Amino acid sequence: MHTVAVLALDQVIPFDLSTPIEVFSRTRLPDGRPGYQVRVCAEHDETDAGAFVLRAPWRLEDLRGADTVVVPGVTDVTAPLSPAVRDALRAAAAGGTRIASLCTGTFPLASTGLLDGLRATTHWQAAGLLAALHPDVDVDPDVLYVDNGQFLTSAGAAAGLDLCLHMIRRDYGSAVAADAARLSVMPLEREGGQAQFIVHDHVPTPQGSELEALLTWLRENLARDLTLADIAARSGTSTRTLIRRFRDQTGTTPLQWLHRARVRQAQHLLETTDHSVERIGDQVGFGSPTTFRDRFKRTTGVSPRTYRRAFG
Repeated sequence: MHTVAVLALDQVIPFDLSTPIEVFSRTRLPDGRPGYQVRVCAEHDETDAGAFVLRAPWRLEDLRGADTVVVPGVTDVTAPLSPAVRDALRAAAAGGTRIASLCTGTFPLASTGLLDGLRATTHWQAAGLLAALHPDVDVDPDVLYVDNGQFLTSAGAAAGLDLCLHMIRRDYGSAVAADAARLSVMPLEREGGQAQFIVHDHVPTPQGSELEALLTWLRENLARDLTLADIAARSGTSTRTLIRRFRDQTGTTPLQWLHRARVRQAQHLLETTDHSVERIGDQVGFGSPTTFRDRFKRTTGVSPRTYRRAFG
């Protein structure tokens, strides 16, 4: 069983602390077995969590034996990291443990030096400060999460759910991750990045669920050779208006959204069927096997055949 250690630092944000505990604890494998054992670890007997005081049953030395360590966000991002916590995180990393930070948890993780030279993210409001305090970290304020392999970081609040579901997909495949997403009442992967949540000088007019029917239609017609003009005609708008509404509500363009939806459906088919890669590419609407392979690898980082070997 995969062990996840959640590190509770002083002034931990309760939402960020509870996210990995709930998501990983409720994850079940196809045969009903739990996918993860979750430990809450802390440096001291009592941890200040703002509205309450936390008594964690595990200590810093238990980070090293975990498969994954999660560092939730903290209220005071400028608080110095204790040498004991720094050393424990570095020791875990040296042993090959995967380490993920949620929201402002990127700050204490960056203080260890483990993110130097790597791309990382945090809550958009704190991204500028992260870049200023840790100039050796390549801060990307626009994405929901960043996966560097061993080290992962997420944006604020709900983006921690996105990252946890992403790690479940890495560990057990999209079917298990999809079940975990349904329990969390979350989509398995949201389109767009933090750009759709950043407060601008001129806030886009809220559109509510205006695109919901169109997105449903797109999911049901992935195999069709759809152009931007086709999608605009279905929505009853001009292509310019369609692009603007998509960016306002999803943070991406209609065709980018469509490509990502096709790749996600292809992942499901690669895991659950023995159809050839060529057939699956055709089923999800890519015009040629070469186009399918290129788009799939650009989105997932691996080829369809490699993905099937890992998760099929």
